[in-house]
Amino acid sequence: MTPVGQSTLYIPVASPPTPAPSPGLSFADLPSTNDPTASLSRRQFTLMSPEHRRRFLGSILADCTPSELLFVSSTVTPLLKRDFLRELPPELSWYILSFIDEPQTLARASCVSRYWNRLLSDDWLWKRLCTLHGFDVEQDWSPSQSPWSPEGESPTHPSYRAHFKKEYVTVSNWCHGGSLLRTHRVPLLPGSQSTHHDQPVPDETSSPPPRNNSSSPAIPTSIAIDSDWVVVGLANSKIHVFSARTGVLSRTLVGHTSGVWAVALIRGGGKPDEGGHIPTDDSLSPEPEGFTPTIRHAIGLDSPKPFHRRALSGVFSSNVPRPKPSEPSGASDGWGQPNALVVSGGCDKDVRVWDAKSGFCIYTMPGHQSTIRCLKVLHNRPIAVTGSRDRTVRVWDVRRGKMLRVLEGHEQSVRCIDVCGNIVIYTVAFDGVRIASGGLDTTVRVWDVETGTCLALLQGHTALVCQLQLTPTMLATGGSDGRVITFSLVGSSFSVIQRLAAHDSSVTALQLDDRFMVTGGNDGRVRLFQFQNDGDGEPGKCEYVRELSDPSESVWKVAFTRTTCAIAAKKAGKTVVEIWRYRPNE
Repeated sequence: MTPVGQSTLYIPVASPPTPAPSPGLSFADLPSTNDPTASLSRRQFTLMSPEHRRRFLGSILADCTPSELLFVSSTVTPLLKRDFLRELPPELSWYILSFIDEPQTLARASCVSRYWNRLLSDDWLWKRLCTLHGFDVEQDWSPSQSPWSPEGESPTHPSYRAHFKKEYVTVSNWCHGGSLLRTHRVPLLPGSQSTHHDQPVPDETSSPPPRNNSSSPAIPTSIAIDSDWVVVGLANSKIHVFSARTGVLSRTLVGHTSGVWAVALIRGGGKPDEGGHIPTDDSLSPEPEGFTPTIRHAIGLDSPKPFHRRALSGVFSSNVPRPKPSEPSGASDGWGQPNALVVSGGCDKDVRVWDAKSGFCIYTMPGHQSTIRCLKVLHNRPIAVTGSRDRTVRVWDVRRGKMLRVLEGHEQSVRCIDVCGNIVIYTVAFDGVRIASGGLDTTVRVWDVETGTCLALLQGHTALVCQLQLTPTMLATGGSDGRVITFSLVGSSFSVIQRLAAHDSSVTALQLDDRFMVTGGNDGRVRLFQFQNDGDGEPGKCEYVRELSDPSESVWKVAFTRTTCAIAAKKAGKTVVEIWRYRPNE
């Protein structure tokens, strides 16, 4: 016991020394293969039957510690891995992979190993996917170099894998995005900011604008589009030509003295239709003179004459192959001429032929006595057909710039040149087999082109039918009631596939292909729908995907190809043309 009053004395105690680390197990301590005991054990193990070997291994594993079991597991796992595709012949591996329909699965599989990547680079797999997803390829394609081809051979054509990727991304861009190339804004009235906000959407029942060009509004009345050009005809007599690849306004075609009401676009190149001869009574008509070599080359006058001349009576002979239906985009295939051409008509009664590349007016062909309301150009033939308020249909040779024939018989204005009749029909669609017509009586009639009999009377709209399009399996109609109705053309039932309340007011634009349907309305909306095909050949229903553009006051015209979409609308009192691109950058 410490006496009272004395302080406590603390003596520091040194920590005990840390023992040296124990020596680890070295490879020298492991039994070597030269050890007689280890060698004897391995020799005895190899002589055992499979059943005894399993029992022996089981007894050893039962005596192992967890760390030893982890060592066994990490050693055995790599030995059990097998690349089943590498063990098989490539042909059998491709057959197994052909059961995979999802491109994302194949893309992930190509990241497994270099061998799998090489295996999945074969064009046969991607050609099958192109066919399965409906990604058509050019007929002159041949598969690119196979990864199993001898070294030194280079591919001469694009690969199906690259083509599938490009088309797949294009479809995805349609559904989820796309890039707005350009937005072009033009005042409705020249010299003003256009305070007129009640300008009606032009249609086939509208009267042409006044003859005074200075007061004509810049309303889009017609549109044509292909993979290279977008052509927009305006009520102020101008024609704007945009690049479909960049969206830039390439040129403005000036020459018409009144509003343009019909335009058509002829693609450059193409092949002449062997069965489509130029219908003319004068087989020895002279070549046009006075053109520069550039213009002669652009319109194909310097190319060899691929057409055999004959009388018009043989053009519609039953021996001639059935022609390709006209495209709703307003474009047609060329007959081999190098440059793209634009054909236009309007209130000045003249048909004009333009070189899209230079903007030069090649021909001005008079003949009609009133406004030209509609215009079509045949595929692979330099033949244009126009309809006018003078009640005539005229046939033109746009390669030589002359009128070939006048077809008379209509009692009133000709508003569509896909059908011949003696009554006013608001809109018509023709696919080479059937004719569909819609009118002010809210009904749609389907006619047989061979016999002229009415195959079906279709009802469903509550106002006039103003839009029609035919496909081999489907008829789509749009009305002033804002509805879009699709009918099945498989069989003879003409049953309704779907009724869509697409817009709150009149449907002003309707176009579809085998994958998408685009509609525009007077409510200022442009909507995208996607068809859901079951793969049984039957036309399927479509589902709403999204709005293709911001809302506007009204939509005037919409046209699209698989890669580009052009929208002409009214926004903030101005005419706005938007050009969207969905093809990925190459």
